[in-house]
Amino acid sequence: MRTLVRRSFLLRLGLVALAALFIAIVFSSTLWMRGVRVDLTSDHLYSLSPGTQQILDGLHRPVRLTLYFSRHATRDLPQLRSYEQRVRELLQEMVMRSHGRVHLSVVDPVPYSDDEDRALGAGLTAMPGGSNGERVFFGLAGRTASGVELSIPFFDPNQEAFLEYNITRLVYELDVPNKPRIGILSTLPIDGSAISGTQPWAVMRQLHQLFDVHMLDANDPSQINDKLSVLMIVHPKDLSDDELYAIDQYVMHGGHLAVFVDPDAEMDALPVGSLAGTAAGSSSNLPRLFRAWGVVYDPDRVVLDRARALTISLGDNSAPVRDFAVLGLGSRDLNHRDVITASLQNIDVSSSGYFELARNTDSRLFPLVQSSGEAMPVSADRVRDTADPTELYQDYRPTGEHYVIAARLRGQFQSAFPQRKGPGHLDRMAKPGQVILVADTDLLSDRLWVRRTPFLGEQLLSAFASNGDFVANILDNLGGSSALLSIRGRAISQRPFTRVQGLRRAADVKFHNREKALENELAATEQELAKLQPDKNAAQPDQKVKVQLEKALKRKLSIRRQLRDVQHQLDAEIDALGMRVKAVNILLMPLLVMLFGLLYGLLRQRRSGKRNAT
Repeated sequence: MRTLVRRSFLLRLGLVALAALFIAIVFSSTLWMRGVRVDLTSDHLYSLSPGTQQILDGLHRPVRLTLYFSRHATRDLPQLRSYEQRVRELLQEMVMRSHGRVHLSVVDPVPYSDDEDRALGAGLTAMPGGSNGERVFFGLAGRTASGVELSIPFFDPNQEAFLEYNITRLVYELDVPNKPRIGILSTLPIDGSAISGTQPWAVMRQLHQLFDVHMLDANDPSQINDKLSVLMIVHPKDLSDDELYAIDQYVMHGGHLAVFVDPDAEMDALPVGSLAGTAAGSSSNLPRLFRAWGVVYDPDRVVLDRARALTISLGDNSAPVRDFAVLGLGSRDLNHRDVITASLQNIDVSSSGYFELARNTDSRLFPLVQSSGEAMPVSADRVRDTADPTELYQDYRPTGEHYVIAARLRGQFQSAFPQRKGPGHLDRMAKPGQVILVADTDLLSDRLWVRRTPFLGEQLLSAFASNGDFVANILDNLGGSSALLSIRGRAISQRPFTRVQGLRRAADVKFHNREKALENELAATEQELAKLQPDKNAAQPDQKVKVQLEKALKRKLSIRRQLRDVQHQLDAEIDALGMRVKAVNILLMPLLVMLFGLLYGLLRQRRSGKRNAT
C-alpha cells in the first residue's frame, strides 16, 4: 500500500516538475529566441529581402512609424482586415530587424478624434465605404527626430506585390531626406531656351519639383561623376569618344542611367537650311555602348501598331485620322509587375523604336512598355516622308510580336572601351547593375500627355496620359539606394487556386475552339444558301434550300449542346476538386489526428499494463 502511495506521490511530483519545466522553457525561449523565426512559405512571404535588411542596417537615425487603420470601420471588410494583418506583420518584422532604430505604433483613428486629425495632418487618405458610412484610414506615417515627415496615404491591396518596396523606400527617404541629384544630358530643348524664349517642357517642371536637377554640358565629360544619383540622357547624337567614355565608366562604377533614344524625334529642332527628315537630324543612338551591353537597337526602324493607333487631327479642316505611328499604350501593354509601371494607366508615344537582346549575351531585358501583337516595324524614312498617315495602312502585315519600347536592362556589363586605360578604369562592372532604356523621346513632349489651358495669365496643365509619371517613376526608382533597386515585386499573400485555374484554361481553349468551328460552319452555310437562292425577292425558298437550312440549324443546335456539355464538365471537375479539398480539410485531417491520439493512448495503456504486471 505504501508503495502505491509513494508511486502516486512521485507521479504527481513529476507532473508538477514537468509543468514548471515547460513554463520555464516558454519564458526562456521568449527571451533567448526573440527575433528567431522560420519562414516555411514557398515564396518566403514573411522574409525581408537583402535590400531591405541592408537599408535597415545602415539607418543613421531613429525612425518612428505609425500605422493608422480603422479597425472598427472595417469590421464588414474582411479582405482589408486580412491585408492589414499582412502589413502589420511586415512592419513588425522590420522593427525586429532594425536593431532598435525603427519604432512602430498602431492607431485606430475613430471618427472625430485627435488620432483622426493627426492622420489627416500626416497626409493620409480617408476612403469611403466603411461600416455605417464611416471613413476608412489605412496608411503609414513616418517621422524622424529632426522633423522630416513622409507618408503612404493608403495601402491598396492590389499593390501588395510592391508592399515591401514602398515601406522600405519610405524608411530610406526618412533617413536620407535630401533630393536625389539628377544630371540630364539632352540635345532637345526640354528645359527651355533663353535664346529662343521657349518655356521648359511640362515634364521638366515636374522633375524640378521632385529632384535636384542639373542640365549637363556635352562638352564637359567631367560633369558625369559619382555625385549624380541618376544620369538621364535624352536623344544622344554625335557624342564624342570622351563623352561616351565618361558615360561608360559611370555605368561601370555602378551609376544609374536612363537613356531615351528615338528613330524619329519629331521634337528635334533642326537648324535653318538643314535637310529636315534626315536620319542624322532626327534619330539618335548609342551604338557602341549598346553593343557592349548586349542590346540591339536599329535607329532606322519605327514601330507601327494598328491596335493601339491614336486618332490625330491634320488641321486644314480635315477629318481626324488614325495614325499607326502614334500609339496609346494602355494597361495591357505596361508591365504591372515592375514598380515603375505598376500604377500607370496609359502612355502615349510617337514614331518609337524598339529594343532586343543580342545573341550570346548574359544581359536580361525586362519589358516595361511594349506594343500589341498587331504591330510591325517599318523604315523610319517611310514615316518621315508620309504626310498622310493613311498611307501607312498600305501593305500592313502584323508580325504577331510584341515590340519592347521601354525596358529595364540588367546584367554585369562590360566596358565599351576595354583598350582605354587610366586612373579608376574598369573593364567590367564589379557587380550586376541595370539601365533603363526608352526608344522614344516624343513621349517627353507636352503634346503627347498634357493639355495647356490659359487661366488668369497662367498656364494650367491637365494630364491625359501618364507620361510624366512614367519619367518621374524611372528617376525615382533609380535615384534611391542601390539596395532599393534590388527589391523586386514580392509574391502576394492571397494564393490562387492554380489547379482550378488550369481546369478553366483548358476548358476555355476547348470552348473557344468549338465556338470558332461553329462560327466558321455558319458562315460557310450562309454562303452556300446565298448561292442556292440568289433572288432575294422570291416568295418561298425551294425544297433544296429548306433541307440545307434544316441541316445547318440542326448542326448549330448540336454544337451548342456540345458547348454546354463542355461547360458542365468543367463545373463538374471543379466541384469534384472542391469536394476533395473539403474532404481532406474537414474529414481526413481530424481523422488522422484522432487516429494518432488513439494509437498513442493504446501504447501508453499497454506500457502501463506491462509495468503493473511486473
